[in-house]
Amino acid sequence: MKEGEKWMKEIANSCTVVAALIVTIMFAAAITVPGGNRQESGLPMFLNVNVFVLFIISDALSLLFASISLLTFLGFTSSSYKEEDFLQSLPKKMLIGISTLFISIATMMMTFCTSLYIILKGKSSVIIPIICLAIVPVALFAWMQLRFLLGRKAKYGA
Repeated sequence: MKEGEKWMKEIANSCTVVAALIVTIMFAAAITVPGGNRQESGLPMFLNVNVFVLFIISDALSLLFASISLLTFLGFTSSSYKEEDFLQSLPKKMLIGISTLFISIATMMMTFCTSLYIILKGKSSVIIPIICLAIVPVALFAWMQLRFLLGRKAKYGA
């Protein structure tokens, strides 16, 4: 196995696991909404709260982008490629997979923050520090992947 093939498959395998976990979590978040459902109608308790719409949209976007990332990486790892693909096609697919995974992580954290806001409304002394801390994993992932992608771009070209 060549060096280019090895690191791409390792990254793809790791990202596949992360994307699958996000898909699972975001699906569960969509069906178990913050506050639960009204007994008589089955509708969410906070359906009329404006932030609830942001919760649903961010949850759906995270699920969508994690699914795209998962399918990209599954296609990446389950196919056989020629040597020239490692210079053109596969780096582009890797970029798509990592980018959609990043968007998925960012929207997942937005879903988390909106659910906290809905549940802890009026407790800004608790919500604001947690939201600030929720930004850390997104920024860390972005920083690590940007360094990785820039290093690969220097090695393999645009």
